[in-house]
Amino acid sequence: MLPSMAQPPDLEARVSALEEQVRELDERVRHSRQDAAAARVLAGGADRDVTEIRREGREFREQNNRVLNAVREVLTDLRSRVDSLSSRVDSGFTEMRGKFGAAAAGQEQIAGMLSVLIAREDGPGDAR
Repeated sequence: MLPSMAQPPDLEARVSALEEQVRELDERVRHSRQDAAAARVLAGGADRDVTEIRREGREFREQNNRVLNAVREVLTDLRSRVDSLSSRVDSGFTEMRGKFGAAAAGQEQIAGMLSVLIAREDGPGDAR
């Protein structure tokens, strides 16, 4: 004999439990969709933030390069001026050495002349 195809006695309770699970799953799916939408909004904001930070980084790098180039130009000009000044100072010292040498030679000549004059005044037999 074939077993009867009668419905189990707890079928209604099982269907109710399944319906409750479907409602819970439906609620979870709805929350997941809301979370996904919020995540997309946040990701879009983060993407804009990253783009802004990159732009600011590029601007900072460009400004930094302009400043460094300006400093390099100033240092190059300063080096040129210092080299020129150093050359002029060296020339001035060389010129002064020559003048001091000429003055020393002149003083030596004057000292020699004074010695001759003094010797003439004293005479060969004059002893003072």
